[in-house]
Amino acid sequence: MVRMGEYNLLKVIKVKEMGVFMDNGEEGILMPKRFVPPGTRIGDELKVFLYHDGEGRPIATTQKPYGVLGDILRLKAVSVTPQGAFLDWGLMKDLFIPKSGMLSFIRPMGEYLVKIVMDEQTGRVAATEKLERFLSNETLTVKEKEEVDLVVYRKTEIGYEVIINAKHKGILHDNEIYRPIEIGDRFRGFIKNILPENKIDIVAGKPGYQRVEDESEKIIRLLQENDGYLPFHDKSSPEEIYAFFHTSKKTFKMTTGNLYKQKKIVFTQTGIKLA
Repeated sequence: MVRMGEYNLLKVIKVKEMGVFMDNGEEGILMPKRFVPPGTRIGDELKVFLYHDGEGRPIATTQKPYGVLGDILRLKAVSVTPQGAFLDWGLMKDLFIPKSGMLSFIRPMGEYLVKIVMDEQTGRVAATEKLERFLSNETLTVKEKEEVDLVVYRKTEIGYEVIINAKHKGILHDNEIYRPIEIGDRFRGFIKNILPENKIDIVAGKPGYQRVEDESEKIIRLLQENDGYLPFHDKSSPEEIYAFFHTSKKTFKMTTGNLYKQKKIVFTQTGIKLA
C-alpha cells in the first residue's frame, strides 16, 4: 500500500517515453521523465515521494520536498486565489492551502507556519494553519531529558511556545535563549522539566554532559586554531561568548571547568589556554 505525501520504496514496472511507472499494486504511478535517474530499468527499486498533480492523479518524484505528511514547518506563499493559496514546498507543484485552513491574511512571498495534512474533502495532500487540533499535552509521548524536534510556535510573556515532535507544546524560556529566533524556526532540544498538568519546559541543544562533551571538542579545536589561547573567561559577557562559541555562558563555564579538571586547559587572568 502506497502512502501519499510520504517517501515510498517502489519498483519500476514500466518504462515509457513520458517516464516510468512505479508499482502501486494497480496500473502504476507515473514518474515524469525529468525526474527519472539515468539508466533506470524495469525491476529497479527507487525511493520516491508521492503527491497529486493538478488533476488529482498520483505522481512520483525523486525531488525532495521541504516536509512530508504530518510535518509542521514554515513555507513561503507563491500565489493567492479566491479559493486559497499555493505554498512553495520544494516540488514542481506547489502545496495548496484552502481558505478553510487559513488563519492569516496570506500574501505572496510571505512565510507561514503550517502543517502538511491529507485534506478530508479532496483526499489530496494540503496545508493548514489550524494547528491547535493536532497538539495536545493530555497524554504525553515524551519524558524528561529526552531529545526532541522543536518548532517555534509563538511569542509569550516568558519566552516562546514551541511545538514538540509535531504533537505537544512546551515553553522555551527567555533565559534559555542565546540567539535570535523566529516563528517557524526548527531545531533540536530536550525536555528539561515536566510540570503539573503536563506543562513542559524546553531547552535547546543536548542534555547534560553529552552537551558539555560536544562543546569540549569545539573549545579544544578553537584553541588549537588560535595558537592555544582564547581571550574568554568567566567575566566575559554572555553576548561575547555566544558570538564566538555559539553557546550559552552557562555551558561555556561548565565546559571549561570540565576541561580544567581533565588538565586539558588552564585559566589565565585574561582567558584560557591549552595546558
